[in-house]
Amino acid sequence: MTFGLTVSVGQGGGWHRPGMRHLFTALAMLLALVASPALAQVTMAFHSFNGSLFGGRYPHTFIVLAGSLADGTVVNENYGYTAKSASPAVLAGPVEHAILAEKPKYLTTTNRHFTVPISDTQYRRIRDEVAKWRDAPGKAYRLDENNCVHFVGRMAELAGLKVDYPKSLIRKPKAWLNRVTGLNPQLGAKVIK
Repeated sequence: MTFGLTVSVGQGGGWHRPGMRHLFTALAMLLALVASPALAQVTMAFHSFNGSLFGGRYPHTFIVLAGSLADGTVVNENYGYTAKSASPAVLAGPVEHAILAEKPKYLTTTNRHFTVPISDTQYRRIRDEVAKWRDAPGKAYRLDENNCVHFVGRMAELAGLKVDYPKSLIRKPKAWLNRVTGLNPQLGAKVIK
């Protein structure tokens, strides 16, 4: 980012007049602050997918992390929790689990419910939590007790959001995220129909 500043040093003192040097110094500091990586920001967006009988996808929810950290590191990631393979065994559970990243093309076909800014510290906690879910031993995916809704709910909690898990919404990611929207009016988000 480049900023230009023209100073005229003609008669009348120009920038040498009392106070002008301080004004220019303050302006330069302000411009440096605006361009500073300290103002970098990562956001976490919460998505759902309605499911598609023809597309072979079940209803799902996941998070998208985007932006940049204070050190300038660019963030462009997404994570969802799922059963490693879709089979009737999922109904009986538990089954093997996986953390999946969605392809960019797929992201445009999902419902984006709301987005929240997160700090670098929250980002690192979220990444640690993703690793914890990914590396959990054994068969950890249970359709009604430990699914994508529970995973995204934990990420929402790490971002400071209020979350609950009504039994009637555990298999309905879109309806569940609409409920989270209602539990957090400070988001200013709208319910997705």
